[in-house]
Parts: sequence; structure tokens; C-alpha cells
Amino acid sequence: MFGFDPEKVHRRRRELHVTEGMADLFKVLADDTRLKIVYALCREDELCVCDVATILGITNANASHHLRLLSHMGLAASRREGKMVFYRLQSPHVRHLLQEVLRLYGRGESDGCAE
Repeated sequence: MFGFDPEKVHRRRRELHVTEGMADLFKVLADDTRLKIVYALCREDELCVCDVATILGITNANASHHLRLLSHMGLAASRREGKMVFYRLQSPHVRHLLQEVLRLYGRGESDGCAE
């Protein structure tokens, strides 16, 4: 016979609300192009749209679309210099998250993301 621990279930159910909205962040990072952009931004202080487009081999419009979404989600910040828009990671927590994933997959031993 299977049973559950009512106290544990009650405690955890009361806490589940803390995860609200987090799935959207992971959905944004689940896109390969955006993850590559986050990695590139992790390795540089900032990149302009055309840098990102060239690094990934995509159009400026495509790069701009993904960068705007990252910015909208609070992962990247931008600044304008004339017609150029430069992006950087918004939070050190994003860098830390990516560093941990790189370590988990055994790809972060060398220099990982710049600090």
C-alpha cells in the first residue's frame, strides 16, 4: 500500500507559487540560437547586433529579434550609440547559471564564461 506524508505534502504545496513565471525563463533559454547568444554575451562585456549576427551566422534582423526577447525577459540590457545597439548580460546570475550548466556537461573547465 502506498501512502503520502501529509505534512510534507502540505509544506511543499504551500511553496509551489515561488516557481510561477520561471518556466518562461527556461523556455527562452531552451532556444538554441538564444542560448548561443547568451553564451557569446557571457564571454564578452558587450556585443552589438551585427557582432552577434556574424558570430552566429544569422541575419541582423534575426539577431535583433532574439536580443530584444532576451532584453524583454530581463536577461540582457542594451544601450544605443547612434544607429548601433549594444547588448550585455543584465545579471551575473545568468552568467553563473550558464557556468554551472557548462560544468555539468564537462565543458566549463577551461575558461567558461568571463567573470
